[in-house]
Amino acid sequence: MKITVPAIAKMKAEGRKITMVTAYDFPTAAIADAAGIDIILVGDSVGNVVLGYPSTIPVTMDETIHHTRAAARGRKNALLVADLPFLSYQVSLEEAIRNSGRCLKEAEAEAVKLEGGERVARTIEAISNADIPVMAHIGLTPQSVHALGGYRVQGRGDESRRRLLADAQAVEAAGAFSVVLEAIPGELAREITETIHIPTIGIGAGPHCSGQVLVFHDLVGLSERKVPSFVKKYADLYGAGVKAVQQFVSEVQSGKFPDEAHTYKSEK
Repeated sequence: MKITVPAIAKMKAEGRKITMVTAYDFPTAAIADAAGIDIILVGDSVGNVVLGYPSTIPVTMDETIHHTRAAARGRKNALLVADLPFLSYQVSLEEAIRNSGRCLKEAEAEAVKLEGGERVARTIEAISNADIPVMAHIGLTPQSVHALGGYRVQGRGDESRRRLLADAQAVEAAGAFSVVLEAIPGELAREITETIHIPTIGIGAGPHCSGQVLVFHDLVGLSERKVPSFVKKYADLYGAGVKAVQQFVSEVQSGKFPDEAHTYKSEK
């Protein structure tokens, strides 16, 4: 069954947990979709995970469109969300709407995601008013890594807690259909989830959110990069891949591959 924005809202109301995976291309999106995932996010973390950038900041709109378009070919039922990259929505409301529209028009996304709370409320409202669904993102916002002083847990201390509660309420009021809570204490995530009506999707925010998200490459162990402590690896595809290539190298060098079964025969 095709997952839609209203269906995601209904899941929270009915107490059903939402699942989201961050994927960046046709094969990973196809795997996630076949597994029954609710939402596929084409995240700007493509910069770190796939493109080899040191952070998400260098990712461009053209790269976002390229990867979202590829993921769109792989999904059948999941809701597809494109992550707006750094400086694609901060300059002006007009540019934010235009870039969000590109994600739907050129890349077949069904919603966009952007980072920030109260300070981007007007932007969320403007994009939503253009009939483009918006997923918000508060807590640790990787595009603000330099302003935050690194990848640090947010929401510790009364002032930070109050700010994040205000951010959650602001993005809901602005029209966001859901909000990602990243790297915040579990009890604060529970409080936010119980305070606002839209679904919360946690990543490093404990078990009390409306749903959870992990990066595909992290949860299947497809990368040797260091991952945060909240990541659970469900497989070791990196290790399996290395072993497979090692066996290929060995068999080619020894003459074992290709054998008769893997060689074309002449027609008789």
